[in-house]
Amino acid sequence: MNKANKAEFFRRLAARDPAPRTELEYHTPFQLLIAVLLSAQATDVSVNKATRTLYQAAPDAAAMLTLGVAGVKSHIRNIGLFNTKAENVIKTCRILLDEHGGEVPRDRAALEALPGVGRKTANVVLNVAFGEPTIAVDTHIFRVGNRTRLAPGKTPLAVEQALLRAVPGEYQLHAHHWLILHGRYVCTARKPHCAECVVADLCEWRDKRKYLDA
Repeated sequence: MNKANKAEFFRRLAARDPAPRTELEYHTPFQLLIAVLLSAQATDVSVNKATRTLYQAAPDAAAMLTLGVAGVKSHIRNIGLFNTKAENVIKTCRILLDEHGGEVPRDRAALEALPGVGRKTANVVLNVAFGEPTIAVDTHIFRVGNRTRLAPGKTPLAVEQALLRAVPGEYQLHAHHWLILHGRYVCTARKPHCAECVVADLCEWRDKRKYLDA
């Protein structure tokens, strides 16, 4: 996809949804961090269902640490890998209290040093909580980047780096959410909704014709 089409791609996504937001529910950077940590291999719907009661019981790192692993588990049993995630939540809270005054650090290296937090989670926190122009490549963004040829790459990191080069500066803050939502609801893995896609004419996917005509 050429430079002009990349710019038009994001112009249209921005026109459709000028102020996109994460579908995870949270009130503080700490709650966002925990929600994203819990969201690995889980839906936002299931995470939100769990965190509504979890955050009532433990809204911050100190309260979460007091709740303990067993207490966290009691709230997140509907989420995949809840045993490991509960342990990581408590370990993370201990580090936040011991090393960061209970606050979420605005630093990639410090975020990635937290148990269960990788590059994708760090990028989400930096983008959503702190307004950094990062892009967290999940399965949806990976698919959109490769399928449309907007930012092809064989690994999530390669797609992330390609997107950082492809996205015009004025769209970098919200590009993460536009692409996730586009992949989640329009450019789906099976039976993508090409006929309803606002960037279908820009997309370079060779198989889009059969979905446009469907």
